[in-house]
Order: sequence, then structure tokens, then C-alpha cells
Amino acid sequence: MAAESTPLALPVLPLDDEVVLPGMVVPLDLSDSEVRAAVEAAQAAARDEPGKPKVLLVPRVDGTYAGIGVLGTVEQVGRLADGDPGALIRGRGRVRIGAGTTGPGAALWVEGTRIDESVPDPLPGHAAELVKEYKALATAWLRKRGAWQVVDRVQAIDDVSALADNSGYSPFLTTEQKVALLETTDPVARLKLATQQLRDHLAEQDVAETIAKDVQEGVDKQQREFLLRRQLEAVRKELRELNGEQDGDESDDYRARVEAADLPGKVREAALKEVDKLERSSDQSPEGSWIRTWLDTVLEMPWNERTEDSYDIQGAQTVLDAEHAGLQDVKERITEYLAVRKRRGDRGLGVVGGRRGGAVLALVGPPGVGKTSLGESVAHAMGRKFVRVALGGVRDEAEIRGHRRTYVGALPGRIVRAIKEAGSMNPVVLLDEIDKVGSDFRGDPAAALLEVLDPAQNHTFRDHYLEVELDLSDVVFLATANVLEAIPEALLDRMELVRLDGYTEDEKIVIARDHLLPRQLERAGLQPDEVTIEEGALRKLAGEYTREAGVRNLERSVARLLRKVAAQHELGERKLPFTVAGDDLRGLIGRPHHVPESAQEPAERRTAVPGVATGLAVTGAGGDVLYVEASLADPETGAAGLTLTGQLGDVMKESAQIALSFLRSHGAELELPVGDLKDRGVHIHFPAGAVPKDGPSAGITMTTALASLLSGRLVRTDVAMTGEVSLTGRVLPIGGVKQKLLAAHRAGVTNVIIPKRNEPDLDDVPAEVLEKLDVHAVTDVRQVLELALSPATNGAAPEVPVAA
Repeated sequence: MAAESTPLALPVLPLDDEVVLPGMVVPLDLSDSEVRAAVEAAQAAARDEPGKPKVLLVPRVDGTYAGIGVLGTVEQVGRLADGDPGALIRGRGRVRIGAGTTGPGAALWVEGTRIDESVPDPLPGHAAELVKEYKALATAWLRKRGAWQVVDRVQAIDDVSALADNSGYSPFLTTEQKVALLETTDPVARLKLATQQLRDHLAEQDVAETIAKDVQEGVDKQQREFLLRRQLEAVRKELRELNGEQDGDESDDYRARVEAADLPGKVREAALKEVDKLERSSDQSPEGSWIRTWLDTVLEMPWNERTEDSYDIQGAQTVLDAEHAGLQDVKERITEYLAVRKRRGDRGLGVVGGRRGGAVLALVGPPGVGKTSLGESVAHAMGRKFVRVALGGVRDEAEIRGHRRTYVGALPGRIVRAIKEAGSMNPVVLLDEIDKVGSDFRGDPAAALLEVLDPAQNHTFRDHYLEVELDLSDVVFLATANVLEAIPEALLDRMELVRLDGYTEDEKIVIARDHLLPRQLERAGLQPDEVTIEEGALRKLAGEYTREAGVRNLERSVARLLRKVAAQHELGERKLPFTVAGDDLRGLIGRPHHVPESAQEPAERRTAVPGVATGLAVTGAGGDVLYVEASLADPETGAAGLTLTGQLGDVMKESAQIALSFLRSHGAELELPVGDLKDRGVHIHFPAGAVPKDGPSAGITMTTALASLLSGRLVRTDVAMTGEVSLTGRVLPIGGVKQKLLAAHRAGVTNVIIPKRNEPDLDDVPAEVLEKLDVHAVTDVRQVLELALSPATNGAAPEVPVAA
């Protein structure tokens, strides 16, 4: 048994998840505060005592100190190899840790008792055998690692305790195993434990080497089997040729199909290379199934199939007019395309520089204006095949370009599948909802569309699955979108933009009469002579029951009306034929949902109090009327400053600040009591509060609302406005004039204020809408206030709304 000597007072140097055994020499980083404190305390104590500074090295595992530490001497203090300050410490012997004590410095001091680790001389027989076995195991392990110099050092150690502690250098030992060696005070028992740990590690290494050897032998066996199978197939082929037998192998069937198919030169070359690979692959190889699937896809593609365009320009115009009312811009563009194609064909210019005369159009407009159905009409007018590709919600780039063939379940992209489905190389491809394409870790599909929709590149489009060039230059691409800003700039630059800004009320009546009503009569099981809807009823449906840029809700209203009539007829409540007049709508489908502001009672109107102005905005659903409400806080509340509500974007918030700053600086000139703006808080609200809003075009609307609030003058009910405002009162141009004027017309507004620099945009507005609107083009906010504010009431004090 080990004996213990007199107590020692030592500073504690904790080692986190590390163990130092006696005889080991380790460098420690002095940048650690605890290590530095222990070394400095040891150095301070050594000034009064001979010898080197002494510390107590104690392992700390998960915050718990071991019961036995190692007495260490600070051999040298300097810098480590990386330049950081460090200390070289040598382990001297085991110390049993006792109670805490005091000492110099900031370190923790404890009392410790040195453990006597001497062994009898000569060694007992079993201890000598243990020393011999440990040296043999350690030599075997070190030789595997090529550490020959360390072998000699281990062989030279004869002390049992030192030999056991030497295993502390072993990198394969865990912290728990090293702590067990530290806490085993009997040298013979400790050497036995170290021998067992080394024996277990060597056994694990032998198992790992055996597994690696077995794997290598399995790979070699598969390679030999593959070579033998290839030799066997070659022998069988030679035997068939000698006997004059026909080879009915599947690979030869693919070769015949490729040679018989009408493929472009490079595609044929790539296909024959794949057939060669198929012939060399075994039946069990997964590569064979990949190659067969690829060859099937290539052979099913319509490489040289094209439909003849219908060059009857008048007939195409008739088809477009019959299937869609309005939309003159798109119809003119298709007519121009056909006329140019006809002239190119007459002059032998069908292919110029490897490119054909395709087209890429972007149809941008609110929902329900006929963007998607227009694609089919274009294909019908041109005599081409039509195929639709839905892009809404697509987030994987491989959906456009296809997957690599190495993936399980790989498929070509949607563009290639659309060409394959159409059965011709010049279809009309409708890329529906291109603004709804998203991007994530799988790539950006919009970026993959750049090559597809670029007329200068798409004649050599490469799908990741096919990996051969595909000519898309003869395809007519029609991309539809609701929001122009959601389309990436680079992608939008490759497309010709055609805006569909919505229908006028007269156009809606024509569409409902000629297209929607016949379709819904058929779906309701009614004959055209059984139910007739008067034009006045259709006009009331479009104006008061629906308020939209398109006709989708109008069609739903017509369908609901016809269903109600059919149900009443089946219940015996109504006889057919029946003519629906405007006065019958309320009894059939309920009250109107949209009453024009001008048709309401004066007290019910939104602008019946000062501080409310009517603005015009553009949303994803087209143009819309936007009301701006302003109020002043009670001076007693002390809530000064500007408050904005209604989910406003940064640009809109800045417009509100500009409007307020303009009135503060020019209030005296405009005869407004701007003193209220200094002491009272201003609150501006944009209903509906749940809808996000942004943009600068509400600038003059907010200025007018604040001016109305301060002056007490009401904003005219029949006036709506749009325009950006500057700090000097200038009215700056904005976008979406056509959609905003259509919205004002639908809402029953008769006077519209727009910036002077937007006057050229009035050419795009239908003439029948302009006839019913009085459009005022202004350059300054003062003109806006003169037009929008009603005259002040003489002798009456203004009633200013006060925020609660």
C-alpha cells in the first residue's frame, strides 16, 4: 500500500477536461486567468523557499474536482509556439487533497498530503510479468504509428509507477480513463489498468483493420465479376456472329430506334454515345435504367416537328376579337408578329443566325382581365399548339432546367416537358403567374428563366437532364403577372411588356353579354331564350355589385343570378322565360355592395367631416380608391408629434412627413392655423388598416387632408387625387395613371387631380372614361387645395376632429 507524508500547502491549478500524470511535462497557457493566478501564487510563495515554484494540478470534469491531484513544478515561464504567454510544468507525484487554506495571490490554496508510490525491490513475479506485457503492447502500438524513438524511451523505463503514468501521453485515452489512472495510488494496480486499456485499444484497431480488409476484398470481387461478365457477353456476341444469329438485345433495339429517328446531328451523336454505354453496362447496373429513360425522353421529343403558322392576318384579328373584348395592345402585337413572320417567310428569312422569329411577351395586369385565357386565343389565332406552364409557388431551379441524370427520379424541366406535351417545336407556351416564383436554398427559378426567355440565347437552351441543345427560338412565350415589381429586373428586361390595366364599365357589359352570360347559361342548364338579362341589370351588376379591374367577380354574380332563377323555377316560384331587370337584382341576390360616394346621403359620405380626402392607388388587383383620414390630438394630452397608422411603408411615411413640413412652413401663406401643429399631435390613418401600403403617390392626398383639418373646409366628394409632393409644394409625377382613372370612374368620382407631367399618360385611358371625368393637371399643391377644398362657411368656426 502507498504511504502518505507530511501535509503541503499548494495553490490549485485546475485542468478542465485534461489530466496530467506524474512524469509528464506539459505547457499551459497563461492567458487563462486561473492558470495565471496559480502560477503567480506559486512564484510568490517560492521567493521565501528554496526550489522551483510548486502548484497542485487538479483535473476538473464538468465543474467537479478530482480527489487526488499531482504536485507540479514550474520549470519555465515564457512564450508558447503561437506567441502567447505560457508555463512549462512537470508532474512530480500524487497528492491527496485536503482542506482549503490561505496563501499569497488570487489562487485557491489547499492542504495536500504527498502519497508514497514506492514498490518493493526486487519486484514480485506478477509485477515483472506485467511490466514485460505492457512494454510489448506499447511497442506494438508505437510501431504501427511509426514512433520508433518513443519505443526506445518506453523500453528504458523500469519503474512500475513511472511506466504506468507514461500512458498519460496516449491520445486514445478518454478523460475518464486518465482520471482512473490518477486515482489508482497502487503502482502495480495502476500498471495493470494501463495494460488493460492499451490491450482494449489494440483489439479495436484489429477489428477496424479487419472490416476495411473485408470491404476491399468485396470491391475487388465485384470488379472481377464485372470484367468476367463483360468477357462472357463478348464471347456470346462472337458466337452469335459465327452462327449467323440475329442479336435481339435491347440495346440494339435502341440503336435501331435512334438511327431511324429524325434527330438533329448533335442530338443523334449524343444518343448513340448513350447507346454505347448501355451496351457496356450490365443488367444489374442502375445506370442501364437511367440511360433507357433518357433515350426514351430524347426519342419522344418533337425535334423537327413544327406547325404551319396561319398567315391569314384578317382571320387572326377576327378570332381575337371574337374571343376577347378590348385588350387592343395584345391583339395589335400578335397581328404585328404574324405580319412580320409572313414577310420573313416570303423573303426566305425564316432562320437568321440560327435563330427563328419567336416572341416573348409579358402580360401584366390585375386578376380577372383575361391574361391566362388570352394565351389560348393567341394560339388559336396563329394555328399553333398551346401549352400552359404554371409557375406559381415554384421554388426549385430544377423545375425549369431539369434534374441531373444521376439523381433518382430525375426528370427534365417544365420547359422541355411543355415542348414534349405540345408535340411541336413552335407552340405558344403560357408561363402563368411568373411574379409568384420564389427562391430558396434550392436555387432561383427566375434566374433559370433568363436563358429561356432571352431571344439571343434560347436557340441553344440546355436542360440539365437532356444535356443537348434545344432550340426555343421559334416558341411564342406569354408570361402573365399581377404585380410588375415582383418580376426581377433582369428577367423583365428580356420580355416585351404589355399592360392590361382593366376594363371600363362599357367593356364589362360587352364581355358579360357576349362571353360570360352564354357560358354561365350553359353551366346552369338554361337555354338562351329562357333567361334574358337586360343591359341595365348587367350595368348595375358591374357598377354596384362588383368593383374590380377584371370580370371574375362579375361572372360569379351572373352565375349566382342564374342559379337563383333556376332554383326558383324548379321550386315552382317562377316561370320561364324570364327577363331580369335592374330592379329584380335586389330580390334575387341581395343588396348592392358598392354604392358610389356621390350617390350616398351627405351625412353618410366619408368626406362629410374635415380632414378626410380621397386618393387613388394601384394594388395587385388593379386601381382602387384610398381614403386618408387626419385628426388633431387634444392639447391637454400633450401627445405632440406625428402618428401614422394603416400598415404604411417607409416611402409613404416619408410622404406624410413632407406633407406636414410643407404645411408648417407655408401655413401662413395658405391662411391655415399652423400654430395647432406645434402643440397638438397629428394622427394620419389609411383604412383599411390590415392592408400594407407604400409609395409616394399619396403625397398631395395627405397634404389636402391636413389642410382640410386645419381650415375646417370639407374636401369635395366628387374629387379624387394622386401625385407626389415635394417640400416646396411641387406636384411630381407618379405611375399607374390609367388604372387609377379607371378606379375613379368605377367609384363614381367625376373630378380627378393628377400631376401635370402625367398628362401624356391620358392617351392610354379609354375615350369613354375621359368623357365622364374632369381631369385637372396641376404643378403645385396650392392648385390642388383650390380644386379639392370646398369654400369656407362664413362666420362659422371650423370643427376640427380631435383624436381620442
